[in-house]
Amino acid sequence: MNAWFTIALLVVSNIFMTFAWYGHLKLQQMNVFTSNTPLYVVILVSWGIALLEYTCQVPANRIGFQGNGGPFSLMQLKVIQEVITLAVFTLFSVVVFKGEALHWNHFAAFVCLIMAVYFVFMK
Repeated sequence: MNAWFTIALLVVSNIFMTFAWYGHLKLQQMNVFTSNTPLYVVILVSWGIALLEYTCQVPANRIGFQGNGGPFSLMQLKVIQEVITLAVFTLFSVVVFKGEALHWNHFAAFVCLIMAVYFVFMK
C-alpha cells in the first residue's frame, strides 16, 4: 500500500511542480501575467505553487523510502519521480499548450525511461 500511496503523492507533487515551473507561461499567453509583470511577482506565485508540491513530495519520499519502512530505495524513488515528471509534463504540454506535438524522438526517450525503471529495479 505504501508503494501506491507514494506514487500517488509523487503524481500530485509533479502536477503542482509542472504548474509552478511552466504554468506562468500559459498565464502570460492568457494575459493574466503580461510581459510587464515584474519577475518577482511571477516567482512568488510559482513559489506558492511549489509549496504545495513540497507538501506532497517530501511525504512521498519519507513514506516510500526503505529506510523508513517503505518499499523503494533512494535510487528507485528518484527514477520513479523522473518518469512521473516527464509523463505529467508531456500531458501538460500537449493539453495546456495545444501547439506542442509529440514526435518519434519523444517516444524513443520514453522507451529509454521505461528501460531506466527496469534497470533500477533489477536485483
